[in-house]
Amino acid sequence: MQQFTTLDVAPIIPLWLLAAAAGLSALALLPGFLRRARGIWWRAAAFAALLLALANPRLVEETRELRPDIALLVVDASDSTQLVPGRAAAMAAARQTLEARLGRLDNLELRVVEVPEGGNQGTRLFTALERALAQTPRARLAGVLALTDGQVHDVPPTPPLDAPFHLLLPGRPGEMDRRLRVIEAPGFGIVGRTVELRVAVDDLGLDNAPGTARLTIRRDGAAATEEAVPVGREHRIAVPIERGGPTVLELLAEPRAGEVSAANNRAVITINGVRDRLRVLLVSGEPHAGERTWRRLLKADPGVDLVHFTILRPPEKDDLTPLNELALIAFPVRELFQVKLREFDLIVFDRFANRGILPPAYMRNIAEFVRAGGALLVSVGPEFSGPASLANTPLAAVLPARPVAPPNAIQETPFRPRISDAGRRHPVTDGLQPGPEPEWGRWYRYLRSEARGGTTVMEAPEGAPLLQLDRVGQGRVALLLSDHIWLWARGHEGGGPQQELLRRMAHWLMREPELEEEDLTARIEAGRLQVVRRSLAPGPPPEIVITAPDGSTQRLPLAPSSGGRATAEAEAMAAGMWQASDGRRQAYAAAVPANPAELADLRASPERMAALLQANGGAIRWLGDGSRLPELRRVTAGRDMAGAGAAGWIGLRRNADHSVTGISALPLLPPWLALPLLLGLALLAWRREAR
Repeated sequence: MQQFTTLDVAPIIPLWLLAAAAGLSALALLPGFLRRARGIWWRAAAFAALLLALANPRLVEETRELRPDIALLVVDASDSTQLVPGRAAAMAAARQTLEARLGRLDNLELRVVEVPEGGNQGTRLFTALERALAQTPRARLAGVLALTDGQVHDVPPTPPLDAPFHLLLPGRPGEMDRRLRVIEAPGFGIVGRTVELRVAVDDLGLDNAPGTARLTIRRDGAAATEEAVPVGREHRIAVPIERGGPTVLELLAEPRAGEVSAANNRAVITINGVRDRLRVLLVSGEPHAGERTWRRLLKADPGVDLVHFTILRPPEKDDLTPLNELALIAFPVRELFQVKLREFDLIVFDRFANRGILPPAYMRNIAEFVRAGGALLVSVGPEFSGPASLANTPLAAVLPARPVAPPNAIQETPFRPRISDAGRRHPVTDGLQPGPEPEWGRWYRYLRSEARGGTTVMEAPEGAPLLQLDRVGQGRVALLLSDHIWLWARGHEGGGPQQELLRRMAHWLMREPELEEEDLTARIEAGRLQVVRRSLAPGPPPEIVITAPDGSTQRLPLAPSSGGRATAEAEAMAAGMWQASDGRRQAYAAAVPANPAELADLRASPERMAALLQANGGAIRWLGDGSRLPELRRVTAGRDMAGAGAAGWIGLRRNADHSVTGISALPLLPPWLALPLLLGLALLAWRREAR
């Protein structure tokens, strides 16, 4: 509590009327002063007493309760303050000392504002400050002390407050940092082609002095390669995309002596390999009800270029009709199966019977096409058990099954296709049959056959193979031993998942990464490494070995899941390339910085806030290791808020904000005194003039 006494006036009449009375008094006295009349001064004193009585002067005594001023200490806890060695410790030491010193200043309340990590938005220091200012009376704000490295990404164009704002920086002026900057990196690349990365190595703080830096490039954990990169200039890197799915590249620029941190010398890039438009050859042996099923499926895929032929006239039916009168063309056997065979990615035979159309040499070409990495899909009907069956040609070497001897080969009986035990683990058929018994429409014909290899993913009655999937050499083969899948497309007895089944089968044949039955994948989300292993082999899965970017390893058990999958999770906070291995396969995942804006420049620098500090009148002070704190002073409003020089004092405004708790007023000329004084002066003036 403090007592303050002031002189105040509380006019009895309005001020304008009091001013008018003063003017009339002056006019009345003016002739007397001009004539130097006797008693004029006593008359002037009487008028003055009258005016003073009307003004009602008084002594006012207030009892005030002073409110403490508020100082905000804003502490930056973003990633850029944690990645530089020694910076976090310096800021912690400075914070502790500042809190102690500010606590000893008189009539000052300290509020600490933490600036958390801002995700991918950089350091949001002024966002946190504005939230604190919303709860701070501006009349009590003494100033703001910002303990940060200066790498702030939400600096407003104008000062957000009228109080002093001081910037306290760890370290010393003139810091240097080398960074690897990715200018352009495509997210996708076409398999078999090359994509180009554009990167640059910058030496911040040295104005990109001429020179070169060694750049190490590692792709999917393979042996590293090195390139010499000019500092401060764009450099292009050619990356071949050799397979579908993610290709993970890790780039590392060699550290430079004296840089504050090597945390931003590394970049990890993921490029997803996708296939160009796939060329598919569909050969229908004869028109039948299910022919449109395959055509519609393949035509509906925008990534497929389809070439479709239906054999309507075998060679032995040549009727010598002139070519210019033919409505149909002869099947271009040589062009398709010798000259341009390698241009196709997938060959589909739909109820194709080889009635002398394809010579054995062409059949061997197709078999070699499969072994070299091509894909073959064969959908058969009754023709598969006859003398023109593909099983009686050189193509039989790559087929995973062959029909049994007649008359037991063709089975025409109603049945519901079932997913086999292996099919429940295979990605082509996993999840198609949710319950133990299928609720699909029935088929009425299948070909009994003997499986010679591959995996039976769908079964007919008595466990007979219905859909066989096999890998032959570098290629893949699918054999569907029924021509009644079109019944599902027509909705017979409720239909079935024919569209999804055929889509998955075609994509598995074309080696889509997500449909690999023996696979190991890894990805990183929200700082967690998620590993998924898929296998057709029953039994408990092996342990996974996780290798972090720094080379440290850990072993994790896999938890079995549905569909032949087993999963594991681990924390993956370090940026870089992570590797997972089950002993046979390896998978790679890229952990990119959660806040790339924080790593763009790791120097402590006032550049971003220099204009704001100049407009605000604040100061910049370097703290070194946290022990070089400036002197703190309380300064009256209107004066300079910082001392001269880089090591001068910094000030916090003294606002003297208060609330009045009591007030008393003492009139200086009460009526009981004013009336005798006025009469006495008037009497003295009359007597003086009367002499």
